[in-house]
Amino acid sequence: MSGGPEIEQLIQLLARLPGLGPRSARRAVLHMIKKKEQLMLPLSAALDRAVAAVRTCEICGNVDTASPCSICSDPRRGESGILIVVEDVSDLWALERAGAGQVRYHVLGGVLSPLDGIGPDDLNLDSLARRAGDYSEIVLAMNATVDGQTTAHYITDRLGPGAKVTRLAHGVPIGGELDYLDEGTLSQALRARTQI
Repeated sequence: MSGGPEIEQLIQLLARLPGLGPRSARRAVLHMIKKKEQLMLPLSAALDRAVAAVRTCEICGNVDTASPCSICSDPRRGESGILIVVEDVSDLWALERAGAGQVRYHVLGGVLSPLDGIGPDDLNLDSLARRAGDYSEIVLAMNATVDGQTTAHYITDRLGPGAKVTRLAHGVPIGGELDYLDEGTLSQALRARTQI
């Protein structure tokens, strides 16, 4: 590759981002170079500011420019008595975009995955156990994967029978056609059916 080691390093760094491979990273870098004044310089300044300002919330694990984060600092958030447990910050942000309501969150930082060497000590589970008693309901918003469901069962067992633990509904998505859904989704939708 020609262009110098600085360009190659930039391509390699961008290629590490999710959804970008070497070819996409190369196209992005070439585009930024063409638009150096409009893209590259503001991006560099924004990255510098983000490195200095972004914090991980000491309470829930969200990322924000303050700790506690804006969600944990909002006094109205605790009124519902609901704590939603998510795998990652991206899940928290998705629920916020969906309008989850005046709830609080707890970010685990991943899921239990013995094959990847991720055990209970690698997740934010101790602080969840400490926080759980302050809420009337704990909603487990884990992904519908084997590791996600294993993590949900582990949390339920760890919190014990005194905690009200629920999970997100699984089944047919809005706008979904039955013919295109996998058997597991259809089976779960049948088991979780509700009266109209």
